[in-house]
Amino acid sequence: MSTLGERLRELRKVRVKKSQKEFGSIFGLSESAIGMYERNERKPDYETLEKFAAYLDTSVNYLITGKEVETAKSTDGGNRISDKDEKDIAKRMEQIKKDLTTEDGLLFNGEPMSEEAVESFLEAMEYAIRQTQRMNKKYIPKKYREDNNE
Repeated sequence: MSTLGERLRELRKVRVKKSQKEFGSIFGLSESAIGMYERNERKPDYETLEKFAAYLDTSVNYLITGKEVETAKSTDGGNRISDKDEKDIAKRMEQIKKDLTTEDGLLFNGEPMSEEAVESFLEAMEYAIRQTQRMNKKYIPKKYREDNNE
């Protein structure tokens, strides 16, 4: 049976195709912290697990136990982000980044934003776009769904 660390490593490599360093930077964690989680030398707190699960498009329960719990969200069948959606998200993020970095005097509360603050803002935007994309999948009219047998 696989461990939390093994499941985390597998999802990171296969689903989001990020290195430990890239993955850690999304959550403000070091490469070594991600490595320790994946080797089961450390356990992430619940809040961190929730962030990992949302980003990896899975549940906290799956990360911990390796089993998915049947919920309305997991049974709707259309909640995963496709490769096309991933490309669309990447294009949106590039445009947002371009817009932010080409503006003169980007401010937050009247103070110029640091490079770290801009990076953090971009990560939050990517998370929001991914969540919105997943949620909107539920609301595709039946006539446009792939499974149109009803």
